[in-house]
Amino acid sequence: MKTNMILASASPRRRELLSIITDDFNVIPSDAEEIVPENIETEKTAEYLAEIKAKAVAENHPFDIVIGSDTCVVAEGKILGKPKDKDDARQMMQMLSGKTHKVITGCAIVKEAKTVSFSVETLVEFYPLSENQIEEYINTLEPYDKAGGYGIQGKAALFVKGIEGDYFNVVGLPVAELNLKLKSI
Repeated sequence: MKTNMILASASPRRRELLSIITDDFNVIPSDAEEIVPENIETEKTAEYLAEIKAKAVAENHPFDIVIGSDTCVVAEGKILGKPKDKDDARQMMQMLSGKTHKVITGCAIVKEAKTVSFSVETLVEFYPLSENQIEEYINTLEPYDKAGGYGIQGKAALFVKGIEGDYFNVVGLPVAELNLKLKSI
């Protein structure tokens, strides 16, 4: 029986990044409920959620390799999810303005009930943003489907003073680390 690779994510960015490693995979988004227990460390949240997603899809595909992933933006010790509305997006941009924050992507690879999971952390520093820059940005559609309210690969690239770590991790999938883990399985 052929082992298939499955990406347990609906993210077009993750699909594009996984295709750097291989074109031979299917996409089956996870419908797992993303509830994080209170005792999970902030830095482990993305990895925990990645495991939930991968395991949910793997239940129906026990002989395939299932990859789950989740990205968290952490600023001032707080996880910034996807903005709910313009006010939420504005607050996020104000929080990130002129500061360094963490982008943590957790990945989980499930094969035959065995799970390998890991997290990759990248530091991102933003230039100070004017109110006008923030308003222009939140009036685009870009912030609303992304953790932390921004996409480094889009218009928010204009805000980035520098990064320390894996660029692709910030986009949503730590390609090099994932490739190494997949080769070891």
